[in-house]
Amino acid sequence: MHDYIDGPRLLADIGGTNARFALESAPGKVHDTRTLACAEYSRFVDAVRTYLDGCAVPVRHAVVAIANPVDGDAIRMTNHHWSFSIAAARSELRLATLVVLNDFTALAMSLPLLGEADLVQVGGGDARPRSAIGLVGAGTGLGVSGLIPAGGRWIPLESEGGHAAFSPMDEREADVLRYCWQRYDHVSSERFVSGPGIALIREALAASRGLPTDPGLRPGDIVARALAGGDQLSREAVDCFCGMLGTVAADLALTLGARGGVYIGGGVVPRLGSYFAGSPFRERFERKGRLSAFTARIPTWVISAPYPALLGASAILADQLAHPNRHNGRP
Repeated sequence: MHDYIDGPRLLADIGGTNARFALESAPGKVHDTRTLACAEYSRFVDAVRTYLDGCAVPVRHAVVAIANPVDGDAIRMTNHHWSFSIAAARSELRLATLVVLNDFTALAMSLPLLGEADLVQVGGGDARPRSAIGLVGAGTGLGVSGLIPAGGRWIPLESEGGHAAFSPMDEREADVLRYCWQRYDHVSSERFVSGPGIALIREALAASRGLPTDPGLRPGDIVARALAGGDQLSREAVDCFCGMLGTVAADLALTLGARGGVYIGGGVVPRLGSYFAGSPFRERFERKGRLSAFTARIPTWVISAPYPALLGASAILADQLAHPNRHNGRP
């Protein structure tokens, strides 16, 4: 049993758009969840203080899952302007403990804690127990992680696989890539397999066909048009996004040997609802040439739980507080 005698613990999940906060007063007892818009705060600590002031309870231990590489004390977000020192933030917020880790590392640690009600399976396949697990997720960026079994524990991977080079699978995707080569020296999977990526795909498809690019269209508008029907280019952009996500997920499955399954997180796919199940995602996941039978046996699930990264972050904080010598200052 974890010792919560020193008060509730702060759990946070910081993305490029939103900052989600909650308190945990006992193992698994998460409450006072609140989402703040990152753009409304000039500094990370200002958003944290706003949340804590609203709770009006003392907090000594906190864990922050953030959409960014974490390597040392200095944090500079890739998809937002916040930058801060972990040590300085801990001091300013008067915390005894502040653990900061990659958001998809935290999300990966939540996977063994999720139940059937938190997941929606897409396609077939059966998970092999105690096998490697893959995790990808599209939001403001593209997160990649996984879990490796080690004895009785799971070891999360600290990955930035979303920034690996994009690889097209058909002529349409090659057209999209050629368009973006005019703008970027390095075109990663994240450029397309993300919320902003949907808008970029539609723009590239339009440009490649001599059509108006409509640069003011937001990703949410494009998804809404695709689901409503009547806008063929928006639907094609969303289908293209889903196929690209299938490629990324399958590549991860092959790289990790993820016979334990591949989980789909992030904020974009849940908004597609039942459309995603009939999209090109699973067909693309299983189209791997000589290894198609291998990926066809691997299940894929969409995570439907509202705040899963907070569960994983809580588990990592609890483990660090219980075994500080194991971590040597690292999450």
